[in-house]
Amino acid sequence: MSNEILSALKKDYIHNLIVEGKRADGRDFKEMRGISVKTNVIDKAEGSAYVKYGDTKILVGIKLQKGTPFPDAPNSGIIMTGMELNPLASPDFEAGPPREDSIEMSRIVDRGIRESKCIDLEKMCIREGELVWMIFVDISVINDAGNIVDASCLASIAALMTTVVPADEANGFKSIPLPIRNTPVGVTVVSIDNTLILDPTLDEEIVCDTKLTVITEKDGALSGMQKSGAEPLLPERVIEMVNLAREKGAEIRERYLSHLSIRG
Repeated sequence: MSNEILSALKKDYIHNLIVEGKRADGRDFKEMRGISVKTNVIDKAEGSAYVKYGDTKILVGIKLQKGTPFPDAPNSGIIMTGMELNPLASPDFEAGPPREDSIEMSRIVDRGIRESKCIDLEKMCIREGELVWMIFVDISVINDAGNIVDASCLASIAALMTTVVPADEANGFKSIPLPIRNTPVGVTVVSIDNTLILDPTLDEEIVCDTKLTVITEKDGALSGMQKSGAEPLLPERVIEMVNLAREKGAEIRERYLSHLSIRG
């Protein structure tokens, strides 16, 4: 049986379930899968986290190294975010240079961290105009069962919140916890047959008409949005999706991040 026929059958199956008010895994339309967060899971990283969204598994490691600041920000540290789509995580992932979709997803995570001013980058300056800490957020997809972006957002902020900046005694820089002052959380909402669904599985992502990822901050402000899919969204629909993402983002933040504390 061809992939096209299988895809059509899968779409019909999901469509028929939605008409009946159901999802394949038994969840309500606005119900998240089970989430678990473990931190400090990589000994050689300055910070790390392992997150599961159902069967989607993400590992994030934070590495710090000293470097030259950008000319337009001589007293600010630097953030760099990358994502590896491990070939063992999905038959669709291939070994080699970063793919376009991994670059796009890592940019969404990076945007949430950067635009929320999650890290006080001025405290990452060692010598103004000469030396700053560079923060590398390395995301590895261990298993893709859908909604990689949300799981990566949560794993990244959890890893950052447990990161310790090493001392640089030669330059008078003392070891400090990474100065975190915000907790951006991503929530993805998909539309299938005009029905909004939270935390899509891989099959739901494949057949959805449109997808919107919304990154909210601790006060509910938005620090990023990314839409994909051909179906247009009316303004009132976008507002509905944003409000849903804001509500679920607050729940995730309270349940999985509040105990890590903000130290900035």
